[in-house]
Amino acid sequence: MMMAIPLGLLAMGAASPGRIDVEVAGLRSQKGNIILCLTRDPAHFPACDGDPAGRRIVVAARDAAAHFPSLPSGDYALALIHDENGNGRLDKAMGVPREGVGFSRNPRLTFGPPRFSAASFPVGAQPVEERVRLKYFL
Repeated sequence: MMMAIPLGLLAMGAASPGRIDVEVAGLRSQKGNIILCLTRDPAHFPACDGDPAGRRIVVAARDAAAHFPSLPSGDYALALIHDENGNGRLDKAMGVPREGVGFSRNPRLTFGPPRFSAASFPVGAQPVEERVRLKYFL
């Protein structure tokens, strides 16, 4: 004898993957690329280097938007670089970024990058929109 299972109960058991849509604000030019790093691991923030679950994408600065689909639920943080000269890294002068930087939740920047906790935000089944404002120091 087979029992019918209501569709609503089936839907509750299957968690939908999360999605983050990123809008980049405050670009001083449309030159180069925007490098985005997304991580759930505070030890790998703000760079995704060595983070097996981290995601790094590069988009043209003129697009000023990016998308991270199919994410498991959890807390994430974003770090962005406006790589104006397209060399694939953040250029600095005496330790001060020469290119734009930004972080999710737009925390106040003083000396160095913010803590993971200041930039992190939750992701669940519903899409999350994150508007990141770039800051230029030089």
